[in-house]
Amino acid sequence: MRIRATVAAVSGALALTALAVPAAQADARGDADLSKPSAAERFGTPSAKSGFGIAAAAEELPVVSKVTVNAGKAVVVGTTYAKTFTVSLTASHPSGIEDAYVDLWHGTDVEDGLDGYLYPNEEAADCKASSATTSTCKLTITAAPGVDLYKNALAGTWKVTAAALAGDGSMHWDDYHATHRVQRYSKLTVNASPEPVKKGRTITVTGKLSRANWETFKYAGYTNQSVKLQFRKKDSSTYTTLKTIKSNSTGNLSTTVTASADGYYRYSFAGTSTTPAVNAAGDFVDVQ
Repeated sequence: MRIRATVAAVSGALALTALAVPAAQADARGDADLSKPSAAERFGTPSAKSGFGIAAAAEELPVVSKVTVNAGKAVVVGTTYAKTFTVSLTASHPSGIEDAYVDLWHGTDVEDGLDGYLYPNEEAADCKASSATTSTCKLTITAAPGVDLYKNALAGTWKVTAAALAGDGSMHWDDYHATHRVQRYSKLTVNASPEPVKKGRTITVTGKLSRANWETFKYAGYTNQSVKLQFRKKDSSTYTTLKTIKSNSTGNLSTTVTASADGYYRYSFAGTSTTPAVNAAGDFVDVQ
């Protein structure tokens, strides 16, 4: 089984590696290894791994009851650091569960249309039995901008492969078990001015919506996106939407409001399939 050479394995959910990704690693296709293993290659054949043979058709196969990727949250990757996240699989079989496998892949078809592949860092899963028949197994996967995520078109919905190996050697393998989102990290800024301002005067609120570009390793404006301008009074904890505007051709935002009370202005973006939701930090305006 391949061992990832370009990024370090890090245990634990939602961990960010300390490894920065050099721009030199990005090319037309990145360094991503798009060769997915078969069930026999991942779990081994009888000659290569005793007792891990593929079951006959009449045998009972393992049953996968739950697969969790990144604690159920989208995998969000920026421009500088590789991100390592945890995947887990719960399966059962009368003979128990020996091993499990989870990966994420992108494309139209697993055989001929594969253009993205995120695979486990470990050769075998860490399986903990909850009974004689059922275990929950964990693995980690690392996604690096410019390497595994070598083009921006990979942002969006990925397929999830789920597989389990029983104690008697029977295997469950499903390349279309579920889907999961892999997204480009987003940023949102805001600035309300002038401050202080007299009541009834005009306040101009500017800002910018941007997101990670995995090909250039920079942040670029996210254009033509609906963004809400929100306000909360000084002594309140709740934001109220004042209006919705769209980012321009460079991701910039600008609108005006009438000063009415001391409080905080912020922009709020609901997110898309390729880019996560984000709120700007509130900017306080003193109204006199």
